[in-house]
Amino acid sequence: MTGKNKSGTVKSFLSSRKNDYAFKTAAGSFVSMAATALFALYNGYLCIAFLSVWHGSICVFYLLLVAIRGIILYSERKSIKSEAEKREAQRRRTYLISCVMLLMLDLALIVPISMMVMMMKPVYVDLVAAIAMAVYTTYKITVASVNVRKKTRNQSGDILIAELRTINFIDALVSVLTLQNTLIMVKSSPGEARDMLTLSAVTSGAVYVAIVLISVIMLIQGLKKGKTGGF
Repeated sequence: MTGKNKSGTVKSFLSSRKNDYAFKTAAGSFVSMAATALFALYNGYLCIAFLSVWHGSICVFYLLLVAIRGIILYSERKSIKSEAEKREAQRRRTYLISCVMLLMLDLALIVPISMMVMMMKPVYVDLVAAIAMAVYTTYKITVASVNVRKKTRNQSGDILIAELRTINFIDALVSVLTLQNTLIMVKSSPGEARDMLTLSAVTSGAVYVAIVLISVIMLIQGLKKGKTGGF
């Protein structure tokens, strides 16, 4: 195959996938999973190097996030080769397993959120890095919000793809919390940071409750629809 033919094949493939809702979700989640894995390992290193509870708890949270995404992506790839009835049964089983893991993820969030509320989060970044984090977090929450809306309007019929969208949204919410507290610690003096305790507590509590509710609702929906055999 010549270089021209190869180029045409690649362009044809990308063009055919341009409006493929499931493919774009899976591809985006794979990239996010790889980045999250690196971030988890980095925090694991900091935990060991500095005996940091904060970095250890963040490492556990992101490792669970990687595991959930990995299980869903693996199951989705494996189920494609199965017959329709078997494929849907496998997707329902994976959905319920990942919902239970989401509840474990919620428990893992208790330690880092508590530390953020109490202003015990160590910050080793300057203002420029904090601004860069703000830009990335804004991008992440915007994309996640748009994709959650697309989930309701452009149903692919795949419960795991829909779940990946929701997990990406939860990831974005946690990033917002981390960003908020990073900016407070970077831009505030010790006394001013303490004055922000109420704001941090309210926003952290609200976001955490939202994440738990999303996880519980997903689990309940999975159990109900699992009994009827439909999704």
